Amino acid sequence: MPGLTRTTLAATVAGVCLLVVVVAALSFLVDANDHKARLEAAASEALGMEVSIGGRLGISFFPGVLLTLEDVHLRQRGKDLASAKSARLGIGLLPLLRQQVRVESVELDGAVAYIERERDGHFNFEKRQAAQASLPAFSVPSVSLKGAAITYADKQFGDAFEARNCALALHQLQLPGGPRAALLKGLSFGSDLACAELSRGGVTLSDVKASASMKEGVFDLKPVTARVFGAQGSGSLQASFASAVPVYSLQYKATQSPVEEFFKSMAVKKVASGRMDVSTELSAQGSSMKELRQSLKGRISLRGKDLTLTGTDLDGVFSRFEASQNFSLVDVGAVFFAGPLGLAITKGVDVASVVQDAGGTGEIRTLVSEWKVERGVAQAQDVAMATKENRVALRGGLDFVNDQFNEVTLALVDAKGCAKVQQKVRGSFQNPIIEKPNLLTTLAGPALRLLKKGSALVLGGQCDVFYAGSVAAPK
Repeated sequence: MPGLTRTTLAATVAGVCLLVVVVAALSFLVDANDHKARLEAAASEALGMEVSIGGRLGISFFPGVLLTLEDVHLRQRGKDLASAKSARLGIGLLPLLRQQVRVESVELDGAVAYIERERDGHFNFEKRQAAQASLPAFSVPSVSLKGAAITYADKQFGDAFEARNCALALHQLQLPGGPRAALLKGLSFGSDLACAELSRGGVTLSDVKASASMKEGVFDLKPVTARVFGAQGSGSLQASFASAVPVYSLQYKATQSPVEEFFKSMAVKKVASGRMDVSTELSAQGSSMKELRQSLKGRISLRGKDLTLTGTDLDGVFSRFEASQNFSLVDVGAVFFAGPLGLAITKGVDVASVVQDAGGTGEIRTLVSEWKVERGVAQAQDVAMATKENRVALRGGLDFVNDQFNEVTLALVDAKGCAKVQQKVRGSFQNPIIEKPNLLTTLAGPALRLLKKGSALVLGGQCDVFYAGSVAAPK
């Protein structure tokens, strides 16, 4: 979520820039439309950006001074950075009579921010050559946005983010003034935020509501409520810019999330129904995406019970496996271990081929996907599922720093946790190398079954335990 934090702050900066535009209009209160060109030039010089006002300028004086600008645009190097259908600026009347301008309220309708992180790591709203230039001090008691939208694109890492139909109410927005580079350390405000939708990486959050504050370089988004995968969840997000290296922390928890909504995010038909609990605790620090990935740590958990499979009988597939040997355990893991593995591995496998209607129904009685993240690597702690007759487990790690698998192995395990069949995955997330299943045991032939039984008696049934987690063996 660091991308979301920077995008939110970037949108705030864009809103502040629009505020400067309307403040500049105060010097042209009389016959404002006759001075539109001068207003655009003055605002452009103040912001170091191209400012245009496509609509009319209006002014009213009752009950206070209200200045209205329509169709306002901010551009940087010929590209739109922010725009608003209309901007309304409320001015204190009594201070104005004393030749003092006091902004009491700002309203932006239909505001849109276009935020880009360029290939060199800089944002399109940054003035690189003027990082040490000073910003004026200002304070505004009330700032509101409605019908707002944010579009974010990261050309450096191919990331993207979009927020639609947002409303934002800022309270006591203050900036003490000083270098542009120190903007986030001096900026302070309280706010209430609501967005109809937030979308990123194929995952959509709907009905998002949050309270946000910025003080002494610390941005707090708490509490945050949103619907993710069809379930209402809550969490918090904090970003600290008080020191030279930004620090981020994220917590989120959703209970009884419909599993079918997860399959929708992978653009496949419904193959299962049931409920899952999801929780995430992550933190990272750094000024670049690489640094953030390298420092990422925390835990990710997904748990479900009594999931019903439609058109897929895994027990039947497993029972036929030794005859056909054309079934991939990795594909099963990609679909049903929905934690970080599901999001990573589905980039390189054909999910549709796994969930095709093979006839019949099945059941996953227990699903556990517990991961510990250290230095950008998610290591499986307890990852397994149990059907009526079988268990499938996973070991290994996911390296999100280098986008590759770290000795990931999936196995069909027996009651003792010993691997009967196992399959390994290595290489990159985009182009994984999936090895053929390694058949460690077989049930074919009565003589061999007798030999195995005698071997178990002599050797005491010992084996190298592959899985010893919380998912119990079917009875």
